[in-house]
Amino acid sequence: MPDHFPDDVTPTPDDIRDAAETLSQLTEYLRTNPDLRTALALMEPLLDEYAGLPIQLGDTLRAFARALTDNPTIPHGAALTLVADLRSAAWEQTGHHSLHYTLDELRAILRPELDTAQGRS
Repeated sequence: MPDHFPDDVTPTPDDIRDAAETLSQLTEYLRTNPDLRTALALMEPLLDEYAGLPIQLGDTLRAFARALTDNPTIPHGAALTLVADLRSAAWEQTGHHSLHYTLDELRAILRPELDTAQGRS
């Protein structure tokens, strides 16, 4: 793996802020009592079992922990504590990957409504 990504693929703090802002917008939208089909469509990529937020955040925390261990300027004792905290948080986040089952259950509940809306019976 390269030590440095080209500038055109290296995310910026603004990119990450934009992602966080998008999540904030989603939260606000969901507070407006939206159509459940629309809400489900918005939540599906967020809770995807392989690439959803819990998995991505867990992977990101582990990658950050690895970056700390690979950085010689971080004192070893401090790195051990920080890395342990990050890896613990990563496991907790990744453990929420099963939330995609919640979406499966919602789809099953909405299926009759969705079929009717699409002209199926």
